[in-house]
Amino acid sequence: MQQMRIAIIGQGRSGHDIHSRFLLGDDSGRYKVVAVVDKIADRRERAAGEFGCDTYEDYHELFARNDVDLVVNSTFSYMHYPVTLDLLEHGFNVLVEKPFAMRYDDCRKMIDTADKKGCKLFVFQQSRFAPYYTKIREGVDSGVLGRIVQISIRFGGFARRWDWQTSQRFGGGSLYNTGPHPLDQALDLLGFDENVRLIYSKFDKLNVSGDAEDYVKLLLTAPNKPLIDIEISSCDAYVPFVYHIQAEHGSLKASMTNIDYKYYIPSDEPARPLILEPLRGDKGQPIYCSEKLTWHEENIKIEGSAFDVGTSRYYDMVYRCVFEGRKPEIEPWQSMLQIKLSEQAHIDNPLPILF
Repeated sequence: MQQMRIAIIGQGRSGHDIHSRFLLGDDSGRYKVVAVVDKIADRRERAAGEFGCDTYEDYHELFARNDVDLVVNSTFSYMHYPVTLDLLEHGFNVLVEKPFAMRYDDCRKMIDTADKKGCKLFVFQQSRFAPYYTKIREGVDSGVLGRIVQISIRFGGFARRWDWQTSQRFGGGSLYNTGPHPLDQALDLLGFDENVRLIYSKFDKLNVSGDAEDYVKLLLTAPNKPLIDIEISSCDAYVPFVYHIQAEHGSLKASMTNIDYKYYIPSDEPARPLILEPLRGDKGQPIYCSEKLTWHEENIKIEGSAFDVGTSRYYDMVYRCVFEGRKPEIEPWQSMLQIKLSEQAHIDNPLPILF
């Protein structure tokens, strides 16, 4: 089995707690971390102990190596574009953390550079492989709910926050921090239609010490597609669901651990042709439209999360793309479309830069 030799830039929450943790725990033998880059000395020391790998303070030191199959860019959000572009220009395959970039044009430059250099470029959207989402997608694709009119997606909770991800200067804010997960899923449900429109957006800042937003509302749609209502909030002490789908034959509601369907089967029910005369009961009294449908209900318990199952499936995709020439299910242009919408939302909702 060919081993993928990996260098990780950054040992913060994503670089260490997601990427390093997965690679340390994976027992497939397919991955080997050969280098870790971080400016903080004790992080480098920890990585050397965990992986037995080389460590560097500056990612430019990777340019002297010829034994790296993939570089994971887990730097600050605002550094995703310049560091990824630099790596691509030096011929490295790159897996960049979300958000892909701050601007649409920067995404295009990275994609064009990867094509020009013959490099593979990946954006870490592992929530597309999250078990709850794959089951929701299966339910939508089955057609059991009929035509879908609205999909509501809620990523929220109640929390105060005071770290760098609340700073606009560092590329923080809920839309760039959390938004790539629901936005990627929403665009997937819309078929990554390039005619998707952001028809409404609103930002607010309530429970953060920085100057970036911690409340986001987005409404998206595309021709002949449902309305998608996305909310990302740090000020919701009640979080009743992650997904709520309203459709022609029923509904779906879901958390990340539980999915409920409720639907009827049209062929099992009597036809209801239009009646324009006043509806009357058996004694001639006026009545409303009323019937008892036979409802079918299903409950699905979800095991695993975006952080374990989703990350494993994502790295499997990367491995097969790099070594077997497979086409990736998650492509950079899809994340570029996401950034186009995010950039528009930021333009429409400017917040003062204070720090």
